[in-house]
Amino acid sequence: MTTIDSFDHDIPAESDFGYTQAIRSGELIHVSGQLAFDDAGEFLHPNDFSAQLKQTYANMDKVLGHYGATRNQVVSQTVYVVDLRQNATAAAEGNRGYFGDHRPVSTVLGVTELTLPGQVVEISFVVDTRLPA
Repeated sequence: MTTIDSFDHDIPAESDFGYTQAIRSGELIHVSGQLAFDDAGEFLHPNDFSAQLKQTYANMDKVLGHYGATRNQVVSQTVYVVDLRQNATAAAEGNRGYFGDHRPVSTVLGVTELTLPGQVVEISFVVDTRLPA
């Protein structure tokens, strides 16, 4: 029997909502939407796009680190942004800053709201560990 190689941040929302942060399937890692929460699961920086984006990337790094993967192995991402027209430039700058020269495929969606009050960004992504780190 195959075991599930999953990762959790061990925050209340995971059990409350019934999900895991990431699941490895062969050489691919599918990652749930990451957002701006701290190690205790407290949501940070309501309505502050830049601060939320920075914390979201930090949480993405925790998932990557768990699997020994790097940003260069991210093959696709979906970015959900509240008030996309207002936050598009900051989203693009944050993305370039996070990935550097690496360019995963990306879908950016403007949405009217996300799960938590004051949440303005969420990023889900897929990692291929066969790629060079």
